[in-house]
Parts: sequence; C-alpha cells; structure tokens
Amino acid sequence: MTTAIRGEDGLGRCPWGLSAPDYVAYHDEEWGRPVRDDQGLYERLCLEAFQSGLSWLTILRKREGFRAAFRGFAMEKVAAFGPDDVERLMGDAAIVRNRAKIEAAIGNARAALDLPGGLAETAWRYADPGAPAHADLADVPAYTDGSKALAKELKKHGFRFVGPTTAYALMQACGLVDDHLTGCHRRGAYR
Repeated sequence: MTTAIRGEDGLGRCPWGLSAPDYVAYHDEEWGRPVRDDQGLYERLCLEAFQSGLSWLTILRKREGFRAAFRGFAMEKVAAFGPDDVERLMGDAAIVRNRAKIEAAIGNARAALDLPGGLAETAWRYADPGAPAHADLADVPAYTDGSKALAKELKKHGFRFVGPTTAYALMQACGLVDDHLTGCHRRGAYR
C-alpha cells in the first residue's frame, strides 16, 4: 500500500513527493497547481514528452538546462528553430539529447501557435475537477478517457509525443485533475 505519508515537517504527502529532496518543493509548490497560460503548458508538455521512458527526477534536475536550451520555452522562438538548432541541442549535455523528442518540441511549438484558441484553452476543455480522490498511489490511473481525448485532439493538430499517458501526466502536473492522494496536504488546495 502506498498511501500519503508524513514528512519530517508533519505534513502528509504523496509518497513520491518525499522520495527525493528535489521532489518536496516540486510536489508542494508546483505539481497540481493550475497552469492556465500557453507558455506554461507548452513547457510542461515538452518536459513530459522528454520524460517518456526516463525518471521525472532526471527531467526535474535538467529543467534549467531545458529552459536555457529552449529559450525559456517561448513558443515563437522555438518554432523558429531550424536544423542548426537541432544539432546544437543534440550537443547540449544540459538536456536529454533525443533527436525525435527535440524535433517534436520544435514541431509542437509550431502546432501550439496554430492551435485555434491556444494550447491552454484546448487543454482546459479536458479538465476533470470532479475526478475521484485516491487513497493509494496504485489506484491512480496512467491515463483516462479525458487524457485519451486530449491526446487525440493535440495529435489532430500536429502535436507529437503526446499519447494518453503523457497527456495525463500533463493534466496532473498542471492542475487539470487533482491526483494528490487523500491524506496529502495538497489535496484540494487549488479549488
């Protein structure tokens, strides 16, 4: 059973939020907090895509490197990247150097700029504020009908590396769903 556990400060947290020191601040201050702007959602979508197949801790520790390499995730700047930028990024040890994911991040910036209504408006149409609370981490789904629909919508508009699991991770991270466990001090904090 992997239920919320109490940290040294006496606060209950999702168990992953105490599994490494880097996670405490991320869990308490960011994960699940609503992100309603295009750039913020684009950054997190890119990071979730880069995380695919890796530990989130790896991405979290390289986040500042990603921000520098991708010009603060300013979509207009990333959308203008060309082949020389791809090669520059492939040589940048501060990020995860995966050509397909780098090219997807660039393509996704272009797709986001062309998205009717913008990325935030599109993503928030799939928010599920009434999703059931879970007491055990094992009960938290890897994807939902909403994340499948969001992934399908984004793919329809040319996005890549946005399957249902990545879309659900985005939804969790950006507050479209509250997957803090019952007993976690952040559960319901953003209502």
